[in-house]
Amino acid sequence: QVQLVESGGGSVQSGGSLRLSCVASGYTYCMGWFRQAPGKEREGVAAINTAGRTRYADFVKGRFTISRDNAKTTLYLQMNGLKPEDTAMYYCAANVYGCGSLLAGVFAYWGQGTQVTVSS
Repeated sequence: QVQLVESGGGSVQSGGSLRLSCVASGYTYCMGWFRQAPGKEREGVAAINTAGRTRYADFVKGRFTISRDNAKTTLYLQMNGLKPEDTAMYYCAANVYGCGSLLAGVFAYWGQGTQVTVSS
């Protein structure tokens, strides 16, 4: 069982930046970020494997950057150019195999989430 703890959420104005972090309690091959806004389904934002190969949702390409520190088992999400529509609860997710999609169902472990609010 892997425990995931997110931090770094908050409130910013449109165009601002935030950096999310997620610390894992053990080994994870693939780590990713998902988000869920009220009344909407959870959607994949970005994922990264231990080799640093990344995958992004189209709606964040060029604005968000996912990275990880394998030695610290820590995942990051640098979010620039934030928009009001980025407002959501952001979740860290992980699994120990496969990193081929941003579908929530393939990730076995989940954090509790951190809220990101972007005002116009």
